[in-house]
Amino acid sequence: MEKTFVIFKPDCMEKRLVGTVLARFEAAGFDVIGCKMTRLSAELLREHYAHVASKPFYPEIEGFMKSRPVIMVALQGENIVQRVRDLLGPTDSRKAPKGTIRGDFGTEMMKNVVHASDSVDNAKAELARFFKAEELYAL
Repeated sequence: MEKTFVIFKPDCMEKRLVGTVLARFEAAGFDVIGCKMTRLSAELLREHYAHVASKPFYPEIEGFMKSRPVIMVALQGENIVQRVRDLLGPTDSRKAPKGTIRGDFGTEMMKNVVHASDSVDNAKAELARFFKAEELYAL
């Protein structure tokens, strides 16, 4: 049974889509094994986005992700990392087909409703970064 990590991003929060998006994950048969709301710090964001933190566009990402509190969720299910990515659609919402979460609710590359881990290894690292072990309730 795989686990993955999801952030309901500021645009998702602003549009009040958390319940709608979470319902899609639950309808797909995924179990919520951890959930919390927080305001992400600059330090945590720099660690999370280390792969692009030196790029000129990074300050825009950090500003967006700090613009309001976010909800972070740990999900569990069979082949969940790939299945969540399939439900989301491509990172650039403008290229995501209707019927996917980003195609239905996203507006651009950064404002794409949800961040989700892109591999099993990254899911493990991200879950450890954002959740303490005792905050996860694997079924």
